[in-house]
Amino acid sequence: MEKAIAGKVKFDKRKISEFLLNYALYFILGIILIVVVIIEPKFLSLTNLINILKQASTKGILALGCAGLIVLAGTDLSLGRILGLSAAVTASIVQSVTYASRYYPQITKPVPLIIPLLISIAIATAISAFNGFGVAKLHLHAFIVTLGTSLIAYGITCIYVENQAMGSAMALSTFDMRFTNIVNGTVNLMGVRIPYVIFYFFIASFVMYIIWNKTTLGKNMFAVGGNEEAAAVSGVNVTKTIMGVYIIAGIMYGIGAFLEAARVQSVSTSTGFNYELDAISACVIGGISFSGGVGNVPGIMVGVIILQAINYSLYYLDVNAYLQFIIKGVIIILAVSIDVRKYLNKK
Repeated sequence: MEKAIAGKVKFDKRKISEFLLNYALYFILGIILIVVVIIEPKFLSLTNLINILKQASTKGILALGCAGLIVLAGTDLSLGRILGLSAAVTASIVQSVTYASRYYPQITKPVPLIIPLLISIAIATAISAFNGFGVAKLHLHAFIVTLGTSLIAYGITCIYVENQAMGSAMALSTFDMRFTNIVNGTVNLMGVRIPYVIFYFFIASFVMYIIWNKTTLGKNMFAVGGNEEAAAVSGVNVTKTIMGVYIIAGIMYGIGAFLEAARVQSVSTSTGFNYELDAISACVIGGISFSGGVGNVPGIMVGVIILQAINYSLYYLDVNAYLQFIIKGVIIILAVSIDVRKYLNKK
């Protein structure tokens, strides 16, 4: 009897220990937010919470695209630069026709906004599809091919931005009000003004949830990410699945770039810098495993919002910008360390 009790206590302690280790990152992030609230109680104001959601929304859409690549046991280092290029082209098209220094002076009438949106999606999807081709057909590691396209996209962005009539790298700005209102416009719900972009994030999340859980592509994505060889033996078209996931990621990047240009209202060669780190971090915090085959959309949403809350709180407390990079780096290492530990336990 005593041995049984001792064994049960030991088992319970092991379960508690595993629980604490598996969710250690959430506890740490929660403690950080609690400390921030103690230091500055006004941090929990409704205005700040809406700002956090607003800033998390465009990056959340990017994370939704990147997450599928991580489920495939890959990654995407080109995400930020793809966004930068797509946003730059979008910005150049939607500049106000009354702005004397606009990129395209030949545009004398406001362009239907569907055109820059489709162009942004086309650019992002083309680059992402190229990444997918490199992974699926050329069997390149996702790290290498996306690193290469990141540099290519950045180079093209610099050339494009500096090709303005003024011949400088001046940021593209002074947009058509219709464009900025797409993101910065608000809906009044019970006296609270909620920006449109938050709704876009939740709509995109719902669509991705359907794709991941209710379509053949989603099921095949998890199969390929879990064990590519076993998936191929089971009749899954691995190449088609990988290409499909990369194309969907590109669509998400294109939409995110379009919305981000409207949100920041100024696009330069630095737009999109380190966005891939935030997207990848949010995915890992949200439970997307680098080992492949594991993850869910609600987890991504939670990860994005938590990470943005941390970013916002550090900025709110006026923490040194360089120290913010260090904190983000520690969060990434902790998240991946916990993920690896889970994988080793399963093995």
